[in-house]
Amino acid sequence: MASNEKTTVKTENKKEELKKTNEVNQKTSAEALEDAIDEDGNVDTDKLFKHRESIDLTPENAWFSPSEGGLISLRIINAEGVEETFERVVLRRSFPISAPDEFLSVREPDTKLKGRGSEIGMIRNIHIFDKDTVALLNAELDLRYFTPTITRIISAKEKFGYNYWDVETTAGTVSMVLNNPFSNIRSLEDGRIFIADMDGNCFIIPDPKKLDRQSYKYIEIYI
Repeated sequence: MASNEKTTVKTENKKEELKKTNEVNQKTSAEALEDAIDEDGNVDTDKLFKHRESIDLTPENAWFSPSEGGLISLRIINAEGVEETFERVVLRRSFPISAPDEFLSVREPDTKLKGRGSEIGMIRNIHIFDKDTVALLNAELDLRYFTPTITRIISAKEKFGYNYWDVETTAGTVSMVLNNPFSNIRSLEDGRIFIADMDGNCFIIPDPKKLDRQSYKYIEIYI
């Protein structure tokens, strides 16, 4: 067979292989990397970083368990009906303030090689799982979304266009800086007050009317 004909056949075969890869789920990192390396040793990045199909995670197709180091492992039956195991998964809330127990994204961890981890699936409501699983998932979420409750506002002063607050919280006394309280302080539909400072720290006041009189005066203007 002539050299040009061999090249044409090889190109067509490669196209067919790439087409097939788009029809299957993502393999493990080692397998994906091996598959993405061509005969010349070059990495096909489109093939390497292809996305997996996210699925609804329920007690019927997903089983969470604790792993070493306080991490979470996951075993699922994927969209193709094939069992997969992930040694570690991470959880992210889609609506951390308004709906913390709903639409939880379960993802592979971020890595230097692959960048942002692919979404494995979505939990529509955490309470569809048994109480032990809920406790396991909530422990992970509490670490990721640490939001102390403000129990008293000690002082609130404005200086050079910034607001400096000293508050007592369930995590101890905290000093925070707000660049624009009217933007940093939000009233939620259920009556809670959400506060985010300039450093990205988040705080909650469950019911501002239950604060002492002086604390309420500090917050009243913004709600």
